[in-house]
Amino acid sequence: MMASCVFSRWKIPYLASMYFRGVMRIPSKESFLCSRVMIPDIECSSSKTMWGFKQYHDGRPRGPLWRGKKLIGKEALFVVLGMKRFKDEEEKLQKFIKSHVLRLLKMDMIAVLTELERQEEVSLAVMMFKVMQKQDWYKPDVYLYKDLIISLARSKKMDEVMQLWESMRKENLFPDSQTYTEVIRGFLKYGSPADAMNIYEDMKNSPDPPEELPFRILLKGLLPFPLLRNKVKQDFEELFPDQNIYDPPEEIFGLR
Repeated sequence: MMASCVFSRWKIPYLASMYFRGVMRIPSKESFLCSRVMIPDIECSSSKTMWGFKQYHDGRPRGPLWRGKKLIGKEALFVVLGMKRFKDEEEKLQKFIKSHVLRLLKMDMIAVLTELERQEEVSLAVMMFKVMQKQDWYKPDVYLYKDLIISLARSKKMDEVMQLWESMRKENLFPDSQTYTEVIRGFLKYGSPADAMNIYEDMKNSPDPPEELPFRILLKGLLPFPLLRNKVKQDFEELFPDQNIYDPPEEIFGLR
């Protein structure tokens, strides 16, 4: 008797709460705001439910810049938009740089550079990097070079890659294996195996120990050039004696 009484006391409020939970909903903050302000572009769907789950729009703008909203301030975002707006008008772009870009703080300049690289505005990113190099706080940083060089190489702007490469070497900086790999791959796609071999020679003089990936990229890209490939193959076998190299039949690649 006591057990049934306790069960009934527990069950009735619980079932009542389950029943009235869907009927007497407290309006959310989003639905209250949407009822007071008519915004046609924002879907006020907090009142719409399906199988007990809310479907709502959180009100945030959708676009490529919103992904990094926590990493980029308003002034930096304004500069990114301004540089993109005037990128085809040299005179207006230089005026905009003098009036707005030079006012940015260090972290805002780095944020602008990173955002331009992310949006694949590599020419503007190079321009921004040159502005940063003239600042009093600038110190040679291999990672700034790395991201910029990789972005240029993937865009096949190899002339600008070599300009940055020479600037980096003047500052006594050596890239890492990923940077060597992307630049070598870029020159091979660009159709310039001689430049790829120059980067390869620079890699061998790097103080960091070599890795396999740039070697394998070269070995694959130099298949139409057997003399250059044999040289890289000999170096690879000396550095990595336990690794194997796949040599496809020569007639497949028209080497005979």
